[in-house]
Amino acid sequence: MSARVAAQCPVPAMRPLRGYGGAAYLPPGMDPEPILLVTQYDGGGFAGWQRQPDQRTVQGEMERVLTRLCASPVSAVAAGRTDAGVHAHGQGVGVRVAARWTPAALQRAMNALLPGDIWVADAHRMTADFHPRFSAIARRYDYLVGTDDAARSPFRRRYEWAVPRPLAPEALHGEAACLLGEHTFRAFAVAHTAPIDDHHRCVIHHAAWVPREGGWVFEVEANRFLHHMVRFLVGTMIDVAQGRRPRGTIARLLGTADNAETSPPAPPQGLSLRRVTYPHACYARVGAQ
Repeated sequence: MSARVAAQCPVPAMRPLRGYGGAAYLPPGMDPEPILLVTQYDGGGFAGWQRQPDQRTVQGEMERVLTRLCASPVSAVAAGRTDAGVHAHGQGVGVRVAARWTPAALQRAMNALLPGDIWVADAHRMTADFHPRFSAIARRYDYLVGTDDAARSPFRRRYEWAVPRPLAPEALHGEAACLLGEHTFRAFAVAHTAPIDDHHRCVIHHAAWVPREGGWVFEVEANRFLHHMVRFLVGTMIDVAQGRRPRGTIARLLGTADNAETSPPAPPQGLSLRRVTYPHACYARVGAQ
């Protein structure tokens, strides 16, 4: 579930999306207060979040169900796009529907019609100026790495990266510690996927490798993430922990102009969007469920 913290609900910095982002664009009868759907999905069967022609996507499936329920097209706007194969335990999805829908009723109706690999875990009524992407103040991702023989099991390999060689724990911890704070992450992003004037700076609130049964989980939370950023970071840190790259590689690459020296990104199936955090002020009145 999205965490609530005391702060002002950020006003969207970009022009609202037609039919979603502001009252001026709402068709007659649409509720000016959006509903946040905290959504889980298994990304293995999707070509990513964003709708694409002739491809099965999470957005496409959610909008198909919303259109059926509302008898008219409804946009589902996410806190961020996930790539093909990437999972979510707490994706923030904003929708504007007819005023008769309460969050609880919409959640029940959607779960009755959505395919088995998508589930709406929670729903909240939000304030009129809420935007699922621009109002978010933090996003948390987890990346699972398996180091035991059972990591190759068909029941695990869909959700983690099986790494055959041992990992040096002190190397993992040392590289992750360099990430805390604000840095430029051009070295850990796909080139030319951000706007040309984007500064590529992100503020990392938490970054840690945590041991678990059968391997490790990399936890990272930041105000924003760039395209493939977590996967580039994990791929590079694993190379360091296996002795293929020197310690201090992450610190050296931070702030560099491109990703020419960065290790290949880790595969997508180990990555999951764990949660999106919004300010408490973005949530509408209690009892509007």
